[in-house]
Amino acid sequence: MLAAGEVVMSCYRCSVLSTLLCCSMLVILGINGVSTRSHSLVKRYGGLYTGPYIDTQNVTNVTVQLGTHAYLPCRIRQSGNKPVSWVRTRDAHILAVDRVVFIADDRFQSLYFESTNTWSLLIKYAQERDEGEYECQISTEPKLSHTVKLVVVVPKIEILGDKDRYVKIGSMVVLQCLIKHSLEVPFYVFWYHHERQLQERKGKMSIQTRLIEGSNDTSSNLTIRNAGPEDSGNYTCRPSNLDTASIQLHVLNGEYPAAIQRGISSMPGCCRFLCWFAGALSLTAATSEYDRGRVCGLLLVGLAVAATQSYLPASGGHYHLAWPR
Repeated sequence: MLAAGEVVMSCYRCSVLSTLLCCSMLVILGINGVSTRSHSLVKRYGGLYTGPYIDTQNVTNVTVQLGTHAYLPCRIRQSGNKPVSWVRTRDAHILAVDRVVFIADDRFQSLYFESTNTWSLLIKYAQERDEGEYECQISTEPKLSHTVKLVVVVPKIEILGDKDRYVKIGSMVVLQCLIKHSLEVPFYVFWYHHERQLQERKGKMSIQTRLIEGSNDTSSNLTIRNAGPEDSGNYTCRPSNLDTASIQLHVLNGEYPAAIQRGISSMPGCCRFLCWFAGALSLTAATSEYDRGRVCGLLLVGLAVAATQSYLPASGGHYHLAWPR
C-alpha cells in the first residue's frame, strides 16, 4: 500500500498534467477557432472565389437630404480576417479601418452588419461638403475596392414676395413659406415673430401647412387678421432639420415710408426724361402764346427742383413740389 504522502503527490502530478493538457487544447482551439468576425484564420473557400470579393449587388449611388443620416454600404463576401477601410476619394483621407475611425468628426462611424456581411460608413447629419465619392477597400493583393457616390440634396426655402412687406393698418396679411426640392416632408414648420414662436389665435392668427399635390413640396401659410403696429417686425419660417427664411413686415398707419416716397426719385434719369417728354407734348399741344409761356415756366421750375434734389443728402426728409396754378 502507498503511503499517504505518495498518494497526495500522485494526485498533484495528475492535476498538473490535466492543467497543461487543458491549456494546450485552448491554444489549439485559439489557432484553429473562430476570429472576431466569425471567420477562421485558416479557412479555405471553395467555388469560383477562393478569397474575399465584392458583392456585385452593391449600391453605387446614395442620395440623402441635407441634415439627414447617410449610410454608404459595402457588402463583402468571404472577407476572412482582412481589414476593411473607408477612404474619401477627393483627398484620399482614410476615414476608418474596420470599426476604428481616423477622422476628427463625430458624425462619421463605421458599422458592421454580420447578417449581411456589410460594412457601412455612416455620416450623420449630412452636409453639402460631404457630397462626393467614398471608397471601400479590402487589404488584399491586389487591392479590392468599391466606390459609393453620395449626393446631398439641399431643399430651397423661401417666403414668397418682397423681403420687405408694407401693409396698411387693419389689413389681412398672408405670408406663404414654400419648401421645394425636398426628399422628405418636414415633420413640422414653425413660424417666429422675432424670436418668439407663434401659435394660432382664433380670429387673429392662423397657420396652415400642407403638402402640394403631386410633389414633395410643402407650403405653410401664416395669416394675420386686422394687422396692427404690434405685428410689425421680422417673421421667420423654420422647417424641421432645414434652413430658414425670413421677411420684414411693416404695418403703416396711413403713411408711406421715405423709401417709398422717394421710389420714383431713385431713378432720376427716367423721371426727368418723362417730365421733359410730357413738357414737350404740352408745348406742342398749347394753342396760345400764354399757354406756351406757362408750360415753359413749369418746365424751368421742374429743372431747378431736380437739380437741387441731386445735391441733397439721401437721408433727408420728404420733398413735395407744389406746382403753381
